[in-house]
Amino acid sequence: MIRFSVKQEDELGCGVSCAAFILNIDYKNALKLFRNGKRKAKLEGFLCKDLVTALEKSGLSYEFKYIKIKIRKKIYKENTIVYLRKSKKYPLGHYLVRSDNRWMDPWINFPSEDIKAGFRKRLPEKPIYSILCTNR
Repeated sequence: MIRFSVKQEDELGCGVSCAAFILNIDYKNALKLFRNGKRKAKLEGFLCKDLVTALEKSGLSYEFKYIKIKIRKKIYKENTIVYLRKSKKYPLGHYLVRSDNRWMDPWINFPSEDIKAGFRKRLPEKPIYSILCTNR
């Protein structure tokens, strides 16, 4: 299924955009699924458990796991979200979601202030957590 990318509308809203993409809703509606969403998207960001809770509010079942060798291949399943480690490129980390054998990146042109979302073939940094659908 081909879907459109969802750009993050706040500096720390990449997780919200990934949830919006999976749920096929816009960023503003996805933000309402997160506790203290507006504040967190601007000031502190979201933990993996925040994304799991938001997706569960919409009737989906997800869990997050630290990526070890035995689950490494699972990150390539459709609608899996990954959290990239903090690095020079991503000082606060970054979330992306898998779709159509690509990664939807809610701020593909980071650190540009004119935020654009898009798709990339490869992850730009090492993922350390995966948020996996358990409905399958």
